[in-house]
Amino acid sequence: MQRHGKETMKYGAVLNRFLPGILENEEATKTTSQDDISQNVEEVQKIIGYDFNDRNLLRQAFTHTSYHKDCISYERLEYVGDSVLNFMITKEHFSKYPDLPPGLLSPLRAANVDTEKLARAAVKHSFHKYLQHGKPILTRRIQSFINVIPEYPLHSHGLIDAPKMLADVVESTIGAVFIDSNSSIDTTWEVAKILLEPIITPEMLETNPVKKLYETCQKHKLKVRVVDMWSHDGSFEVFVDDQMRGKGMCHVKKEIALNRAANKAYNEVIGMLSVGNINI
Repeated sequence: MQRHGKETMKYGAVLNRFLPGILENEEATKTTSQDDISQNVEEVQKIIGYDFNDRNLLRQAFTHTSYHKDCISYERLEYVGDSVLNFMITKEHFSKYPDLPPGLLSPLRAANVDTEKLARAAVKHSFHKYLQHGKPILTRRIQSFINVIPEYPLHSHGLIDAPKMLADVVESTIGAVFIDSNSSIDTTWEVAKILLEPIITPEMLETNPVKKLYETCQKHKLKVRVVDMWSHDGSFEVFVDDQMRGKGMCHVKKEIALNRAANKAYNEVIGMLSVGNINI
């Protein structure tokens, strides 16, 4: 027992010797962290071309719920930004395309505010580097998304998995600007335009792969059959006139697996029709 007491005193002495340095390093880490956050705010303001009156709004816009249990996350700002962005895009399209019917205005708006479009905007402006979160898997998902973007310069139209958190932070930033600018639509639109460039126009709009496949096959009286095996192995198979023309896989999202299968089948059908010199 006496020896145990001596060892305790010995380790206690060692701890007392190093404790001031440990505490000093902890304070330095906190200071560095605050300095980093302040620098991030400055950099993001330069990116979006807007100086905040309340910088806490911008910090909040880049804070995910997983950052730590007591954090104020971007969820409320995202809610505002989502509504404001949809309104601004609707207003812009209504003015810019006076002859475009609602049936074409709706998909045009969707293409400019969907998850992939906004996630691309986040990557283009390096928002992912400033995002505060506690999910290591998200970093890997973002990198996978960045790696595949060059294959689809403008939009994949449902063929790639875009991390929703990237889209969220664009919406929360727009929401933060809207709140900070005293609900100024004009000021918020100036920021949104910078983030969303290039804005998709009617000429740039493409049809969803599933719709393209069905429209083409219907035109040429080809029978389409889709086999759903997603719950089994994350895949879909598409048969055209009883021949398998496309298989797509995506374990994360069912819709993406279907789109990939339909896209492969569509390209096969187009190739087949071209070989037969059939007017597509």
